[in-house]
Amino acid sequence: MSLGLGIVLFAIGAVLAFAVNLSVEWINLQTVGIILMVAGAIVIILGIVLLARRRNSVSTSRTTVDPATGDRVTRNETSRPDDTTAV
Repeated sequence: MSLGLGIVLFAIGAVLAFAVNLSVEWINLQTVGIILMVAGAIVIILGIVLLARRRNSVSTSRTTVDPATGDRVTRNETSRPDDTTAV
């Protein structure tokens, strides 16, 4: 969701900065457009960082000896960390 918000902010800012030829007495639309473009870029970067951080996985390997046969049993588990835990 943050990537989409960043793209929308950047697009609206680009339209205001480069495509609108309207002059309003109390506000500079080009400056507002540049501010929105910078905010959109920051939101996109934060979204990518948070997305990459969320994709970490935990891998566990456990080797035990089966008491019935005496064979070694290796169990590999891969899971994603729970999103509800605080880091």
